Formats: sequence, structure tokens, C-alpha cells
Amino acid sequence: MAQIIDGKLIASQIRSRIHSEISSIQSQDAHFNPTLYIIQVGARPDSSTYVKMKLKAAAEAGIQCIAKTFDENVTESELLKQIQALNEDQSVHGILVQLPLPAGLNEPKITAAVAAEKDVDGFGPFNVGELNKKNGQPLFIPCTPKGIIELLKQSDVEIQGSNAVVLGRSEIVGAPVATLLKNEHATVTTLHSKSKNIEQHLKLADIVVAAIGQPQLIKGEWLKPGAVVIDVGTNFIDDASKKSGSRMVGDVDYESALPVVAKITPVPGGVGPMTVAMLLDNVIIAAKRAHEASKKGGNYFDAALPLNLKTPVPSDYQISREQTPKHITDIAKEAGVLTSELEPFGSYKAKVSLDLLDRLQNKKNGKYILVTGITPTPLGEGKSTTTVGLAQALGAHLHRKTFANVRQPSMGPTFGIKGGAAGGGYSQVIPMDEFNMHVTGDIHAISMANNLLAAAIDTRMFHEATQKDGPLYKRLVPAKKGVRTFTKSMLRRLAKLGINKTNPDDLTPEEASKFVRLDIDPETITWRRVVDMNDRFLRGITVGQAPTERGFTRETGFDISVASECMAILALANSLDDMRERLGKIVVASSKAGVPITCEDIGAAGALTALLKDAIKPNVMQTLEGTPVFVHAGPFANISIGANSVLADKMALKLTGTDSDDQDSGFVVTEAGFDFTMGGERFINIKARSSGLTPDVIVIVATVRALKVHGGGAEVKAGAPLPAEYLSENLEILEKGVENLKKHIANAKQYGIPVVVAINKMTNDTAKEHEIIRKHSLEAGAVDAIVSNHWEEGGKGAVDLAQGIIEASELPKDFKFLYDLDLPVEEKINAIAQKMYGASEVEFSPEAAKKIATYTAQGFDKLPICIAKTQYSFSHDANLKGVPTGFKFPIRDVRASIGAGYLYALAAEIQTIPGLPTHCGFMNVEVNEDGEIEGLF
Repeated sequence: MAQIIDGKLIASQIRSRIHSEISSIQSQDAHFNPTLYIIQVGARPDSSTYVKMKLKAAAEAGIQCIAKTFDENVTESELLKQIQALNEDQSVHGILVQLPLPAGLNEPKITAAVAAEKDVDGFGPFNVGELNKKNGQPLFIPCTPKGIIELLKQSDVEIQGSNAVVLGRSEIVGAPVATLLKNEHATVTTLHSKSKNIEQHLKLADIVVAAIGQPQLIKGEWLKPGAVVIDVGTNFIDDASKKSGSRMVGDVDYESALPVVAKITPVPGGVGPMTVAMLLDNVIIAAKRAHEASKKGGNYFDAALPLNLKTPVPSDYQISREQTPKHITDIAKEAGVLTSELEPFGSYKAKVSLDLLDRLQNKKNGKYILVTGITPTPLGEGKSTTTVGLAQALGAHLHRKTFANVRQPSMGPTFGIKGGAAGGGYSQVIPMDEFNMHVTGDIHAISMANNLLAAAIDTRMFHEATQKDGPLYKRLVPAKKGVRTFTKSMLRRLAKLGINKTNPDDLTPEEASKFVRLDIDPETITWRRVVDMNDRFLRGITVGQAPTERGFTRETGFDISVASECMAILALANSLDDMRERLGKIVVASSKAGVPITCEDIGAAGALTALLKDAIKPNVMQTLEGTPVFVHAGPFANISIGANSVLADKMALKLTGTDSDDQDSGFVVTEAGFDFTMGGERFINIKARSSGLTPDVIVIVATVRALKVHGGGAEVKAGAPLPAEYLSENLEILEKGVENLKKHIANAKQYGIPVVVAINKMTNDTAKEHEIIRKHSLEAGAVDAIVSNHWEEGGKGAVDLAQGIIEASELPKDFKFLYDLDLPVEEKINAIAQKMYGASEVEFSPEAAKKIATYTAQGFDKLPICIAKTQYSFSHDANLKGVPTGFKFPIRDVRASIGAGYLYALAAEIQTIPGLPTHCGFMNVEVNEDGEIEGLF
């Protein structure tokens, strides 16, 4: 007589084991709470019964099980939306869609929507595909097939080398159990309803799995004596002795098989209970995986792309093209961005929704690293390369989740002489052609918004000049279906004028006149049109030349798009609402009575916001080593902050943040334009004031080459051969030039933040030169000075630097701003010029003094200051290298970026739209027959 394989007992033992496992883990971590979510559509009695069984079994095992029943008329999109939300819910470990679904719903599509790591049923495309692939690694085995193998093992059945017959080829049982038996080294034959000579095959079988769905098909005499039978069948036959009139039987004639076989499962009570037990086992597997990942910390990163380092280092473009990037959805998932928060633009870039900040609002921020530099040369000292290399070192080599946050480059320099801003060598943002051209079109949106406002200004002046008050008011506030209403901007203008009315028909003629007459003084217009290109012939133009403009001409000009105040606003805004408010505050001119005229007065703030509503979402890309990068905003460093956006930094800091103090934080590495004394000062006194974020470490990038320039070395020029002193060791001029670095260190230390010097290694450097830089850096108060070879070796070459920055980030800060906003404008400018630049005094031109008086009278004197000057010297004179002192610092003019939230003082004439050189970057660019861009850098 056969031994009965008691599925109920084994399933009960499994539930007890799961319960014990959960209790054991919870004793160490009370937050461990395995959770299964079941989706049922409609109220089929059999489905409801199965769900109740699962709820009961889960409770016995200590697993939280949530069942949600949807109306049978639920739409497919509603179900998919629910599944997506559950995929993203970190508290849910397993998702089960109870089958069958009502007719009209795409069952394969809906079940495939469950994330592979939560597909505890094991029937999603990933798990099925891996199960059937040679050496595949499914995350979960389908429950019934898994239960069958478990029954065999628990019953001490020898699978390896046995002859197994699987009767049935369904995707739910037959096919996967055949695969599992083969994986256990059995010789497997699969039979089905069309197979011939079934009895002969069964007579040779050591193990029989019956899953053909025909009641009592297999007779005892068909079976090999001593065989093991697993009966999966669930069939109902008539039985008058039962209250229901029927009873459940398997595919095997149980009574005739008992005397023949060695072991057999009953129906019911055999495979059925094991299916539910294996479901729970899959849930605990999923929960333990999530728990193990959480023990590593949410900021553990182990998904780096390998680099194939070559010597000599190939061109930036060749390196970028040789690397195969990850798909942007993988980058986002590794970074912690949910699918619902991601808006892909092709395969390698995407936008991230601002909703992420709401989801992660309770997280503590990651560490914030600001990369700056010494006073640069025209060749650049590698700030962007250091930013990217450091992020690669922290992420790919030290396994700390790290974002590099960089500006979006303008295409003016890309097609001009400077080239791109993706970094260089083996420390780049990729794909570098997509990075340097368009990205997701944010700069184009900025151009449209800027130029809409420019067109609105000229148009408003034209209409005011050609219409009387009554017709102008009627056209400005037209009736629609007999009703006139004020727009949001109009209501704000009325409030500004002190007119407390909301019905257009209630305004008196005098009030209507005040409302419609901006009375712009053309001589005061500061708002210019923009284009994202180096085009020197647009620096000065005359508009209104067409006969249709009735002689209303005026002189104006173009700026490069990134010089637009709209770009500065994009960089400094803290939310969509904040951006809307800032756009409305843009001052474009003054009235003839000296009243500031704003974008809100023009009525364009809402439209500008609409044009920028997508541009405000940060763009995510990746480095050469597969670590995430936010590319967002790029305000012109000469007249603005020269840094990426506040929103990108806030997002990255939350994504690299922690839930508690005992977890390792990740890092956000960002950069400031030009040197510390310009870019770093603006970053802290303008950007940090806006964001409320302060850096944990300031990195100052130094090169031997630049310090030799400041020590009296010959002038260096882009594209020209380097003079001899830069190609060999020269300690004397380096000793003189290092004073420039020491001044930057001293300036940075005024803010109470730890300073680390990154010595950006170049080919002709010597160890003695590096040691001089390190010695003087430590004497000046830097925490450390570390050589980094990231250009040649990628993240590997910056590991020492990264470790030094991790240590520095744990040091205490005593943060302070350079000046108080309540100080008069002149005193704030003095503070920057004297404390940062080393000037003895500031000399204000009559025009500058007049502007300061005007802005003070208009209430703009409490804003921070941005000083526009040369980047090649601490002073206003590019020829004064090293550390000049005792000079008078001239302020020629002062202008206002009220929407962005600062005044900017000009110490030099700044070209806000560059020109093209004789040999331009665009001359090298082509598109090959494969549609790939060639010739960029």
C-alpha cells in the first residue's frame, strides 16, 4: 500500500517555518513586515474562496496580506495604474492578480505589469523567461510547480537520474514543472492529450506528475510498481452522497493506484495546500531580499559600468562612443526614481517629476559637495571633469550612491571654440553628443519664454501709442460671450495700482487709464531677445523697421539664451509656484514716471510659466561608469550664478538621503562656474540663500599649469603650444603661483565649511610639484590636498580624493554668509570686493550710483549681489595674475534681476552674446551613414 504524501501537513510545516523566520528577523528589526497584496476583479465564488484561503494561510504564517476587490467593470488602465502604484510601494513585497480576470481585460498584459521583483506568482515575463533559459535565474518559481518539487524533496524522493513523466503541458503547471525536473537532473518526458501510447510511457516512469485535467484518467495498471505519483488534477464528478452532488478527484484513479505505487498525493489535500504555501514562501523570499538591500543602506551602489582604459587617452568623443550606456530607466531605478516619476526622452535621458520631492520630503539630505577652482586659464582647469570623476569614484568604486549635478551647456560654445561641458577623458557625462546638443530642449523653452516677453513689450508699446484709453481697455479686456473678466496678471496689476475691483465694468475711466497705460520709457528697457548661438552681429540691432510698425523703431540687441533672466529663474526656483512668482517679478523697464514695469504688468507671467512647466523638471543622464547625473539649467556664469538648478540639487539630496542617522548617506557633487571667489561666492551668497542648502565640503580644483601662470609663467592660449615652463618641472614659479590657491582657500574658509584641494593631475606634472601644492594647501587651512588622476583613469583615479571628501564631510561646520542682506547695496559690494577679491576700495561710477539709488528707492536694495567681472584675475583686470592687492575696484553699472532675486554689478563690459572664431567647432561636425554625430570635440 502506498505512502500518502500529506500536502496539508507539509504546507503547515512550511507556514510554521516562515512564521519562525519572520519572528527571528523582527527580533532584530521591528520594521520587517512581509506584505502580500492580492488584486481580485469581480466576485466569482471560486476566486473569492481562493483569496480567503490565502488570507488565512498568510495570517498563520505571520505575513500581512491585503486583498482588494475591484468591480468587474473596472477598466484596464485603472488596474494597470493600481499595479504600478503597488510596484512603487516599498512596503509591498508581493503582488498577486487573482485569475481568471473577466472577459474584456487583457490578462497577459495585466499580469505582466507586476514588477519582476514582486511577481510572487512567478508567471511574469521575466521570471518565466529566466526559468526557461539555460542557466536562467528567475527571482521566483511558479507556486504549483515549486510546490511539486518541494513535495518530492520533503518525501525523500530521489529526483536525480530518475525517469519522470509529466502528463500535461500547460504554461501554469506542465511546462514549468518539466523544466524544474530537468534542472534537478531527471530524464523528463512530457505527454499531453494528443500523445500516443501514454500507458507505455507511464509504465517506465519513476515519477509521474499528472496535470492533464481529465478525471481519473490514469489507472493503477498503467503505473510502474513503486513509482511516485503527484496528482495535480482538480476535477469534479457526480456523487449523490455529497451534499453538493459532486466531489473532487484528481487525474489519477486514486483507489487503483494505491496498491501499485510507493507514494502518492491525495486530491484534495496534496498539491493544493502546497500552492498556497509556496506563494507565502515566495513572499518571504521577496521580503528578505528587500530587507538585505535595506541593510546595505539605500545608498549602496553596485551597478557600475566597466571602463576599458586606454593609453594614450583617446579623444573625449571616441571614449564616449565606445561606452555602452545603460538605459535611462535602469539609471533612474538604481537612483530611486519611480517609474511614475520618470519621463524618458529616448533611451539615455529623461525628465524627473517634481512629485519626487513630495514623496521623499521626510528623508534626511545626503552630503552636498561643491566643486570650485582656482583662478583659471583660458585652457580650463578641469572643474567639470573633477565633478564627474569624483562622482564616479564615490559611486562606482566606493559604492556610495552619488549624483553629479551639472549645468546644461549652451550650444553657442559647443559650435564656437570652447567646446562642450560634459567633462573629459574617462570622466564624462554620456552620451556626450546628446548632452551637448539640445538635451531635452530646456534652453529652447527658455528662448521661447524670453522672446515672448520681448515681443509683448514692443507690442504693448505699439498699441498704447496707437490707441486711446477706451478702445485700448476694451481690447485688452474683451468680452467673451458677453462677459468680461480680468486675468490673474490683471488682478495683480490692479492690486499694485491700489484698485480693489474685480469686475472690469466697474472701473472708472481714470482707473481704466491707469490700468492700461504702462507708459514704458523705451530708453529704460533692459529686456533683450535671445538665441542659443554665438552670433556677434546680433549684439546691436534695430527693431520696428517694417512699414507696418508706423515708424516705431528702437535700438536693442540679442543675448545668448543662457544669459536670459528666465534661465537664472529656472536655476533658482524652488517649485513651479515659486517660478511663476519669480517670472512675474521680472522688471523689464521703467515707466516714464520711474515705476518698475514687470512681466506681471505685461500680463505674460502665466504664459512664460506654461512654456517652462516641463523645463523646470530636472534631466537625468549618466556618467561613463553608469552613475546618475542631473543636467539642469545653465545660467550664464559671467552675469549670473553659473550653477545648476536648486531643484536638481534638492532632488539629488533626497535620493541620496537617509531615513535615520545610523545609515550611510550618499553624495551630491555639484560645481560653481569659474573659480571659488566668483562662482563659489555666488553659489553660497545667492543660490544657497534661495535653496536653504549649504555645502558640507568645498573642493577647490588646482592644476600645476594654472599655478605656474599665476607665478609669472608665460601666457597660455587655447590652441597654441604650451611654453617650456609648463612642460617641465619648475618649482620656483610654482612656489610663487601657489599664493593664488592659498587666497582661494582663505576665501572659502570664511564661510565655515571644510575645504579640500583636488590637485588635477596632468601629464607633465611631477611629484615634487604636487607636494608643494599639498604643503601650501595644508598651511592655508585646507583639510587635505589630494592628487586625482580621473581624466586618465576615471573614477579609479579619484578614489583617494573621494575618500578624503567622505572624511571631510563628517567634520563640523560653522556656516555663515559673507554679508547681511539688510546692509546697503554699496556695503555688500564692498564686502565682496574687499574680503574676496582683495581690493582696497570700490569706486562707483555716477551711473552705478544713480542705479543703486533708484533700486533702493524701488525697494530692491535687500537683494544679494552678483558681480560681473573677468574670471582670469581676482581683480577687474585680467592681466593681474597671482594675488593682486591694494587696487581700486570699479563698478561701472548696476542692473537688476528681480525675478531671479539679485542685483548684478558690472566691473567690466561683459559680452552677453559671444562671437565665433575663424575656425569654428561646427566645421568639424558631420552625421555618418548610421545617423551618428561625428566631429564633436
